[in-house]
Amino acid sequence: MSALPTATVVVCVYTEKRWFDIKAAVDSVLDQDVTPLETIVVVDHNERLRERAEREFGPLGVVVVANDKKQGLSGARNTAVELASGEVVVFLDDDAAARPGWLHALLAPYEDPDVIGVGGVAHPKWPGGRPRTLPGAAPGDPNATGELDWVVGCTYTGQPTERAEMRNLMGCNMSLRAEVFTRVGGFAEDMGRIGKNPLGCEETELCIRARQAYVADGWNPRILFEPRAAVDHRVSDDRVSWRYLLRRGWAEGISKAAVSKVVGTGDSLSTESSYTMKVLPAGVIREAKERNAASAAAIVACFGVTAAGYVRGRLPGATAHVRLPAGRNTGA
Repeated sequence: MSALPTATVVVCVYTEKRWFDIKAAVDSVLDQDVTPLETIVVVDHNERLRERAEREFGPLGVVVVANDKKQGLSGARNTAVELASGEVVVFLDDDAAARPGWLHALLAPYEDPDVIGVGGVAHPKWPGGRPRTLPGAAPGDPNATGELDWVVGCTYTGQPTERAEMRNLMGCNMSLRAEVFTRVGGFAEDMGRIGKNPLGCEETELCIRARQAYVADGWNPRILFEPRAAVDHRVSDDRVSWRYLLRRGWAEGISKAAVSKVVGTGDSLSTESSYTMKVLPAGVIREAKERNAASAAAIVACFGVTAAGYVRGRLPGATAHVRLPAGRNTGA
């Protein structure tokens, strides 16, 4: 078996309110059995947090930098990409802690030269057990999935349970070859999250854009889901409320409309079609049979508001601000 590629691990941060989560995320990277070439913490327009991170993590060999691009998660990631020296750039959310073996599991599939991206599982760490707003078939199992777990940035029912190809990676636990960014540019900064603003889908857009570019150049690109690369993603109290569920669904719909605008409707909704037709109805039926009216209603409501957000986003001018970054070497 060939040697693993070198890796740059990136943790983007923006608020001191998540300090203990940030520390847990960085510590989990440093505790891996595979040592990354470098670990970069990017601080999003918060000088006080940058100074604190530098004091805490600098002596450990972690590179701490300020986001010098547009405020938001995409700008912070793009800052790291420009600094990264690894053959693979790995992204871990600031409120996620990697489990043992995570980095090795992410890097191993790159032995295949056609693999351009690998992502893993995110297990939700609930504030007090699985909530009714985010139901699942096994509510007592901390590693089980639910139909709406994407709302809190976690692996959801309907995703593969073994290594498999997928359309796009999930932002809190993903990796891409550095060459991808050279070929197609970085994350679309008009789509990235800013603070608690739930607008997103920048990972989906980038993965689709990358696949399209590689195919156009005659390659057979593969993006893989590797369940053995696992992280625990903390879910805060405010994200298990009805208000957040509906706001997140609305934002997802608008974000998907923005993605459709720049990469085409067929690619942007290919995964959602199966999810909508099979996974969601099965969840509603299960919850109804178990007389969990609130949980069944949550699935229906989330789908409805997401669909409404998508329709709103497709209206003229709704996503006119979205621009794509240019590849630094689009003919690579």
